[in-house]
Amino acid sequence: MALIRMDNVLVVVEDLDAAIAFFVELGMELEGRAQLEGDWVDGVIGIDNARDEVAMMRTPDGHNRLELTQFERPEAVGPSPKDLPVNALGYRRIMFAVDDLDDTLARLQTHGAELVRDVVQYEDVYRLCFIHGPSGIIIGLAEPLKEAQPDPSKRFAPPND
Repeated sequence: MALIRMDNVLVVVEDLDAAIAFFVELGMELEGRAQLEGDWVDGVIGIDNARDEVAMMRTPDGHNRLELTQFERPEAVGPSPKDLPVNALGYRRIMFAVDDLDDTLARLQTHGAELVRDVVQYEDVYRLCFIHGPSGIIIGLAEPLKEAQPDPSKRFAPPND
C-alpha cells in the first residue's frame, strides 16, 4: 500500500470568520463550513463533549486544503503560535506561492497580517517573506522569479561555491 495524497492541514484559530476572510483574501476558496459535535467527534479527537466549527479552505488549483477550526468547547488551549519562534517543535508555518508578493502582502495587511521581519530574495528563484496571520499563524509567501518551476530539491539548497 502507498500513500494516496495529503488531504488537509488543520489549524485551530480564535476567530473563524476572521480566518476565513484572511484566507479568501489570499486567494483560497471556502469549500464548506460545519458545526461538529457528538460521539464520533469525541472519539476521533479524544476530547469528551467537544463542539467546534470548521471551515475547509481550498487552493485555486484544487489540490490542497486548509481546515480552520474554532473550538466552542472546550476552549482552545496551549501557546498561541505568535508566542513561539519559527524553530519551535511542531507545526510552524504554511507556505503559499503567489504571483505578486507586494500586492498579496498589502491586501493581507488589511486583515491584520504583520511581517515577521523582511521581504527577502533567495538567489534568482524567489522573493519571499513570513507573516503573522490570524491567531498568530506563521504564513510564508513566495513569489517565483522565473517562469520555469525551480527544481524542488534545490529550492533552498545553499549555493555550491
